Formats: sequence, C-alpha cells, structure tokens
Amino acid sequence: MKKYVRGLAIVGAVTLAVAACGSKPAEDTAGGGGDANKDFKACMVSDSGGFDDKSFNQTSYAGLQSAVKEKGLTEVKAESKSDNDYPTNMTAMVQAKCNVIVAVGFKLEDATDKAAQANPDIKFAIVDSAPAKPIANLKPLAFNTAQSSFQAGYLAAAMSKTGKVGTYGGIKIPTVTIFMDGFAEGVRYYNKQKSKNVQVLGWDDAKQAGLFTGDFEDKAKGQNTAQNLITQGADVIFPVAGPSGLGGLQAAKASNGKVNAIWVDTDGCVSAAEYCSVLISSVEKGMDVAVHDAVVSVVDNKFDNSQFIGTMQNGGTGLAPFHEFDSKVPADVKSELDQIKTDIISGKITIASKVQPKAS
Repeated sequence: MKKYVRGLAIVGAVTLAVAACGSKPAEDTAGGGGDANKDFKACMVSDSGGFDDKSFNQTSYAGLQSAVKEKGLTEVKAESKSDNDYPTNMTAMVQAKCNVIVAVGFKLEDATDKAAQANPDIKFAIVDSAPAKPIANLKPLAFNTAQSSFQAGYLAAAMSKTGKVGTYGGIKIPTVTIFMDGFAEGVRYYNKQKSKNVQVLGWDDAKQAGLFTGDFEDKAKGQNTAQNLITQGADVIFPVAGPSGLGGLQAAKASNGKVNAIWVDTDGCVSAAEYCSVLISSVEKGMDVAVHDAVVSVVDNKFDNSQFIGTMQNGGTGLAPFHEFDSKVPADVKSELDQIKTDIISGKITIASKVQPKAS
C-alpha cells in the first residue's frame, strides 16, 4: 500500500444505484483505463449501514469508485439492509463472477471468510477484520483509530466548558470500542497534563462498559442517547455509530451552540456538511485509499494477503481540519495536538487499548 502516504482522500457526497438484496447486482462501467479492463469486475458488499451512511460504508465505497474510474473497471455492488443479508449478498457477488470482492466491516467477517475459502480464484479484501488464520486470497484492511481518537479526546477535553464530554457506540464490537478507548485515554492525558478533571460520560475503558444504541441505523436512538449525555452535562459528543451517530449530531445542533461534536470515519464537514457548524473536527479513517489500493493491486497482479494497518505514521488515520472551528480552537491546543501526534508516532505516548490491530 505504498500509495497510502499520499494521505486521506476527501470523500464527498455520492449518488448510488445499489442493488437491493436478492435482486440482480447493480453494474456500472467507468472509464480511465480504456477498454482493456472493462471485463474486470470490482465488487463491494456494504454492511447494514448502507452506502450512503455519510461515514464508514460511504468512505469505503468512494475507494472502490476511485479504482473503477482509474482503471476502467466494471463496478458491481450490493447494499445490505440487515445482518441477515451478508451471506446472500456475498453469494450474489461470487455468482456475478467478480474478480475482487471488498466487504465493508467487521460484521461481514464470517460470510467473507467462508466465501474466500470456497472461491480461491477470487481475490477478497475486508475492512476492519482479519481471519483467525490467514487466507491466501483475502487481504485484511485494519486501522488504529485509537491513535487519532486519543487526539480527539484531548481536543474534546480542551474545548469543553462544562468539564464533561460524552461518547456512545452503535454496537459493542472492537472496531467501535477502539475509538471510545482512544477518546477516553486522550481525555485522561489532558487531565494529567493540565491538572484538570474532565469527565468522560458513556464509556469506561477500564471496565469496557458504556452506552450503545444497539445498531448503526436508528437516528432516533442516536439522538436520544446523545441527549441523555447532554442532560448529564456533556457539551462535546463523540458518536461512534454510523447513521445512528447522525442523531447525535442532530442533538448537538438542536442545542443552539451549547453542545458540539467530533465525527468519525471521514471528515464530517464533507460527508455531512449540514452539521459542520457543530463539528470541531473528525477522526478520519482512510478506508477509501486502502480499498482503492487493494483493488488496484488485483488489477496490477500485485495482490498479497498481508494485513494492512492504517496508522498516523502512514497517513491511515488522523484528525480532519477544524473548518468552522479553526479560529475557536486555541493555538496552544493546536500545537499540543501536533506534539501528541509526534509522540504517538515515536512511541513516547503509548496507547493502552487492547483492541488495537496488530500485524499478523
């Protein structure tokens, strides 16, 4: 993944024509590679959040689109409406005779592993998961978002006026709690550096217990969960819940300036611009670049199954720009965030989260 050093791509709004579960997969051919690769099918299965989640799936899908355009491939995709759709949609991609199939998310792990083992002639990649035992035709794409979430926690604590910040997740899985762990550790680091006592509501990383909506789809649940944190005094919200997290941004926006938020997976001011006025920053996760490079590696006959881990050092994760908060974030805080990045990369700051991905 040498291209990763070019940094995180900006993901804008995308227009989708996705196949419903059980119907013929949607195909599209795009063109920077001429006709040479038109028979090459690059395919993707979303998780239940859908391709237009303004977060996880949307960012991954942008990477597929980029590879399709660059190489002139045929795109095939299947949008999952529920967890029950994963095996069916994966089978549909195999039957569509895809050359490479990208699965978006931890929840597709079982369906992807089975499909990869049963179809050794097809190349697979999966975002945020790795098989217990390496599979020759499956490339895992992982991200150490505890690093950038540590920065987000420090930033949230520095910007809080109430001395309370809050976070909640969609489902209690490692790819969600890794954000919450890093966030809590970052707040703790701020308290230690500044002799403060900013509280984290919604997550106890020592006990691995906290607030979860139970899904990634229900915005109303997300809004209610965020409002619960706001009622308890939190004035910076860090939702890690896909579309459900958008409900948290709605709650922040409804506070009329009293509550702000930090988004995850992609730059929220780009993917969910209607909430930019309440977004201090976002924890970016370069799934678009990782997916693009994985697909292109198959086209170029350079595929390998070694696990890719996006880090601060290789540009795979980091904080987005402050956008409308640029003048509101104090210069010393910006400088401290830069130093934290340097110290995490050098190893001077060690993050404790046990769910950080490790090279296989």
